[in-house]
Amino acid sequence: MKKVYIETLGCQMNKSDAERMYGMLECLNYTQTDNPKEADLLIINTCSIRQLSEDKAYSAIGVWGKWKKERKPDLKIVFAGCVAQQAGESVLRRAPYVDLVLGTQRLYELPELIKRIENGERLVSVDETPYEESDIKINRVKSVNAWVPIMEGCNNFCTYCIVPYTRGRERSRKYELIMNEIKKALSEGFKEITLLGQNVDSYQGEEEGQNLSWLLRQINALDGNFRVRFVTNYPTEITDELIDTVIELDKVCEYFHIPMQSGDDYVLKKMNRRYDYLTYKKICDKIRSKIPDVTITSDFIAGFPGETEEQFENTLKAMRELELDYSNTAAYSPRERTVAAKWTDLYIPEDVKTERLARLNECNRECCLKSNQKYLGREMEVLIENFEQDRGVITGRTRNNKIVHIPYDKDMTGEFATVKITRARTWYLNGELI
Repeated sequence: MKKVYIETLGCQMNKSDAERMYGMLECLNYTQTDNPKEADLLIINTCSIRQLSEDKAYSAIGVWGKWKKERKPDLKIVFAGCVAQQAGESVLRRAPYVDLVLGTQRLYELPELIKRIENGERLVSVDETPYEESDIKINRVKSVNAWVPIMEGCNNFCTYCIVPYTRGRERSRKYELIMNEIKKALSEGFKEITLLGQNVDSYQGEEEGQNLSWLLRQINALDGNFRVRFVTNYPTEITDELIDTVIELDKVCEYFHIPMQSGDDYVLKKMNRRYDYLTYKKICDKIRSKIPDVTITSDFIAGFPGETEEQFENTLKAMRELELDYSNTAAYSPRERTVAAKWTDLYIPEDVKTERLARLNECNRECCLKSNQKYLGREMEVLIENFEQDRGVITGRTRNNKIVHIPYDKDMTGEFATVKITRARTWYLNGELI
């Protein structure tokens, strides 16, 4: 058996792609290794959402290229993912030791391409026409949670975002493939299914009316004790039907991830986000009025081109007023081909972006702690995800995605437990088994 090592950068979609790669490669007699130095095939699964991630990818393959030159000339190196889709042929010129550049939309072509590079070819496959998916083997990371993509791509073209250029336009996976994958994951013992998509709200089956709410009902009807989550939602596409579906279905968790990006109306318009602060607030208020214990998380960017201090203060104000439970934060990073990247005269100095990001993170910490304190003394259902034997601690998540650490000396991974919350920390809760 030949050995393959995949280094994955970026989002859950990339992690899901890596699991698919491992499954396809097993059919070519490759076995997974956690040690890149012993691999016959090295794959970097790249992320281009920020410059730091892109730099990290090129740095990794630079090291691999030295290994190939100095001690393992038959080593095969694959540059895959979003940076590959974006950079294409230029990767081979920049890194002549790379054997294959594989774009995001050609993932399922991997087995055929691997056979060709094993025969000495150097290839680039970044065609924007998606390679048709088949019902493949998936080698999932041993875990409680299974990531299941239901759609890919984005049609929104936010001015800061590279996703429409690297993942393409919105397209939904076939219902049969989604359901087969979920059934297989449940049969393997997974207890939580997370449906993935750049905009899960846009899922559309093959017939009219087969939307995300419909898909959730089909999944909820499957036998077994398990949970269902979905990410990511676009604010204005969250319908009353979807909110009511979350309330109605016992397996669907009370959790929404709704990126806001800025709390200032002018900046939102420059970002090409199709809502203002008041619209976003009404959506959050509606969800909270119907689902009392819901967790709402978000994303924010600090230092968007042209952002004034007053506009940034509006973002901090929004984070507090909306009482967001947690937010992913990042300083603006220009991405080639995006509209905002051309506004070089409006770029915010790096030191200002860094200072704003620090304030944004501090505000986030305040919001997280305030959110967690609401659950002190509450009894909550926790799905145990791991066991740290040396510390005597089991860790899991509530239905609304709160992390809970519980002192216990036995492994309960994969089990549901009732836990009383005894302490609120910034990023997690402490609890005790009941």
